Amino acid sequence: MADGNKTDARFRGIESRSIDYIPRMERHGTVAGQAPFWFTGNFYFLSIAIGFLGPGLGLSFLWTTVAGVMGILFGTLFMACHATQGPVLGLPQMVQSRAQFGHRGVVVPLFGTLVNFAGLNVICALLLMSGLDHLFGWNHYLVLAALAAISTVVALYGYDWLHKLFKILFWVSLPLITLLSGAIIVGGVHHGSPLKLGWNLVAFGVEFASCASYNISYAPYVSDYSRYLPHDTKPFAIISSVFVGASASAIWLVVLGAWLATRLNLSDPLVALSAAGDAVAPHFGTVLAIDSLLVMVGIVAIDNYSGMLALVTAFDSFRPVTLGRRLRKIFVILMTAVWVGVTLSVNQNGLASLSIVLLGVLYLLVPWTSVNLIDYFFVRHGHYVVADLLDQDGIYGRWGWRGLFSYALGLICIAPFAVLPGVWSGPIAVRLGGVDVAWLVGLLSAGASYWLMCKALPCGVEGSAIGASDAELEKGSVPVMTTHPADP
Repeated sequence: MADGNKTDARFRGIESRSIDYIPRMERHGTVAGQAPFWFTGNFYFLSIAIGFLGPGLGLSFLWTTVAGVMGILFGTLFMACHATQGPVLGLPQMVQSRAQFGHRGVVVPLFGTLVNFAGLNVICALLLMSGLDHLFGWNHYLVLAALAAISTVVALYGYDWLHKLFKILFWVSLPLITLLSGAIIVGGVHHGSPLKLGWNLVAFGVEFASCASYNISYAPYVSDYSRYLPHDTKPFAIISSVFVGASASAIWLVVLGAWLATRLNLSDPLVALSAAGDAVAPHFGTVLAIDSLLVMVGIVAIDNYSGMLALVTAFDSFRPVTLGRRLRKIFVILMTAVWVGVTLSVNQNGLASLSIVLLGVLYLLVPWTSVNLIDYFFVRHGHYVVADLLDQDGIYGRWGWRGLFSYALGLICIAPFAVLPGVWSGPIAVRLGGVDVAWLVGLLSAGASYWLMCKALPCGVEGSAIGASDAELEKGSVPVMTTHPADP
């Protein structure tokens, strides 16, 4: 009965914690819940839209599928490896990054994560506004207002509500997409002749990089949704659970999107999804569109939630803030205001902007993920003084020159190889015929630089401070936890 009351209490009000440490007595949830959570995180029509990118550049269904599968698997590997940091450290992802970049220096990669959160929400909003206008004639501004309001409320209530929502959406969406996919396989969705497309190296590179970026974009916040798991969660268990969940749904819908793009000859992914559904049964397309809308609300909500954590981390890096519900409300609303403002100010063509946003996010995040994972798995082997990650005068310092130098080097190396269609093509990329290898250059240069510079660090630099830190955190005696309590 006590456990039941504790579970019910988690859903009665707004989550009280933000960037503070999650004590082990508050840990709950299971590794098994991570797979459906991240499966649902990719199980909506933005994944289908990514399947439209290759055919839009002349790539055939087969080659779009190959590029999509390879890109998703590559990107998910990095994303899933970050998931183990949540249970071990009990902190949001970007607070942990203070170990590499410093208490204040972390604001540099934080800029890339905020571009990620806001950019993906803008793309989601534009695609929804356009699709629902074409399908039902719904007013763009009303759609945007409803999306912003509902996703903000869900993000305000926080961690447990987000997991609950995604669990419900998983069981609603899975049979719907399964039915549509089954109908396509048995020939139940009639279509015209396939578009005559073929092989295109540039298009293959764009599809691969966009799919890789799609799941790497989750890397800055995957541990935000695992930090309440028990401390003794096995690394392989959570990495494999997140990997299977996030990659399976993305591959499924990217392939579905490529099929729709090459068979139905429609440019809007939500319209194409609805048309395919209506071919299976009357009004089934409408049901699919509404389901995609609901999942989209959940996706925007987790971006709002993690965007809030990133903003709090940035402000706290320069001036300690009072952690609690009031602060969470302010920053969730601020995050919503940012992406809504950008949405209203840009050209309303979501699909045209999708590849640019994904590639830009990839370039900003690849040097960060490389530095972060090298530090976690090969430099410190998962051993951190958690209390010092919350203290600007801790052993990690205010400015982590090794991480900042490596991140900057990665961005500098990316620039001449970068390909942002219609925005920028680096001189080396032009010589390569527009083939995008910038992500690989950034990954290797940043990671190798950081690893070489960290070889001079004393072995076990954290030493006995880890044990003392853990004891202080569990007793609630770390300054940031006691001088800044959660407000009612």
